Amino acid sequence: MSFEVFFEEMKAKLSHVVPEPEIYIKAELAYEINKLKIEKNAVILGHNYMEPALYHSIPDHVGDSLGLSRIAAQTDKDVIVFCGVRFMAETAKILNPEKTVLLPAKEAGCSLAASITAEDVRELRAQFPGVPVVTYVNTYADVKAESDVCCTSGNAKAVVESLDSETVIFLPDEYLAGNVAKETGKHIIFPSKLKPGSDPNLDYQMIGWHGRCEVHDQFTVKDIEDIRREYPEVVILAHPECSPEVVAASDFSASTTAMIRYVEETEAPQYLLLTECAMGDNIAAANPEKDMLRLCRVRCPHMNEITMEDTLAALQKNQYVIDVPEDIRVRAARAVERMIEIG
Repeated sequence: MSFEVFFEEMKAKLSHVVPEPEIYIKAELAYEINKLKIEKNAVILGHNYMEPALYHSIPDHVGDSLGLSRIAAQTDKDVIVFCGVRFMAETAKILNPEKTVLLPAKEAGCSLAASITAEDVRELRAQFPGVPVVTYVNTYADVKAESDVCCTSGNAKAVVESLDSETVIFLPDEYLAGNVAKETGKHIIFPSKLKPGSDPNLDYQMIGWHGRCEVHDQFTVKDIEDIRREYPEVVILAHPECSPEVVAASDFSASTTAMIRYVEETEAPQYLLLTECAMGDNIAAANPEKDMLRLCRVRCPHMNEITMEDTLAALQKNQYVIDVPEDIRVRAARAVERMIEIG
């Protein structure tokens, strides 16, 4: 395909969400990236939170953490370029120890992943002996290695129920844990509020942790009330990393992939997504007939580190290689593979 045709295809898809001069610049970069990934025998994975020009031009596969984990486990390419944050690239390396995994940014961290350490998990295990640990995939490899099974926002309920355990430790997202506790009928407590043995009659079935996503933490019930006053027929979709109060006030809550599918398969006067800003633009680009409202305070600063320029540089220079120590990788792989098996 010539560059001219490639640019026109990008413009046709993105013109109502990205200015044309920006599309042209991004198209030049994307054209070079797509040529180079063939030369390098590379696959590019793009998370749903990537900015529209990147999301709709260079990834071979797009999706949420679970979907991209599955693809990473099955790829036959030599190089995996993960357009997402660091814990996602680590997960790809955990599943593909022999392949080169590149992250197109030096840091691309995560406030939620940074909220807990491997030592924190070990201390919780000592405090609650014998209780299985479910860890959200939005964590670093050493934390996954201390866990029994990982989960995503899309399969968290299924993972908890698969353990057939009355009590579960669920880490580290405070809000996701609260939403899953509500779905599974479990009473949740947090370590700071309980010292085992202090009250033998205290009823709890889930132990959570005080970690939050800095983006989803910003959405409030007042935001929803304000929008509904102006757009009474709007359908509001909230990510499960939003607070349980926000989820309860919304019309639908699920993983990013399920949210995309919901918009595609339903008809409503307007839709509002309470999640990372770029995802609404990506849905708008793919579904121009849908009226997507915006409530965007801030892009995820960590996702925003992934740029087209740095993705090209990553392929050109074999830059920002992700490595996971083998002893940690092996233990983390067991938890991730169990997550993928549950689906």
